[in-house]
Amino acid sequence: MRKIVVAIDGYSACGKSTTAKETARILGYRYIDSGAMYRAMTLYFLDHHIAITNPKDIARALEKVRITFQVNSAGATITFLNGVNVEREIREMRISEFVSQVSTIQAVRHAMVDQQRRMGKERAIVMDGRDIGTVVFPQAELKLFMSADILVRAFRRQKELLSRDEMVDVDTIVENLLKRDKIDSTRKESPLRKAVDAIEIDTTHITIEEQVDEVVRLALTRMVKAGK
Repeated sequence: MRKIVVAIDGYSACGKSTTAKETARILGYRYIDSGAMYRAMTLYFLDHHIAITNPKDIARALEKVRITFQVNSAGATITFLNGVNVEREIREMRISEFVSQVSTIQAVRHAMVDQQRRMGKERAIVMDGRDIGTVVFPQAELKLFMSADILVRAFRRQKELLSRDEMVDVDTIVENLLKRDKIDSTRKESPLRKAVDAIEIDTTHITIEEQVDEVVRLALTRMVKAGK
């Protein structure tokens, strides 16, 4: 079967990353978490006190940042920032509160998109994010758009944070998610939107296993079709 690109877009806490990771594992594909790249960039900006309103500071920061991924012994994809494992740090609430603002910066988006396209040059990848099917890989063979009820998303994010010993009340998470939704959907540079040819999956009432089964089924169908 021909190798394809699976592009998964959608809102935060809809199960995009978990589904993408498992789908990639089953297909034997490479998984790329584009959101982790923006989170790593945000971490660098915060730790180095980079002013997001200063183009020169941003340009200098982009020259110094190198984001890579490695798969550990458990099969999990780990994010590295300049050679340092930052997977745990980039999932903290302080990053979630600022990442959408960093993601609106044109220079940052251009740098991340260029790197993402290089990663996907050989195809056989599953990538999730906000603009994968619309900007990064508009010719992807399979495009998906995931959504879910806001409270369901908030409880999922709270559970994720608790697993890392970070307690955040649901109201705060809802506020953060709604704020990110608005910023992501209204920004001028690569706004979050459903590609015209994307298949929408509402994950409110389905399990991760059901999400994965559906995405794998769709991917296999497209792989067969692409090989003809």
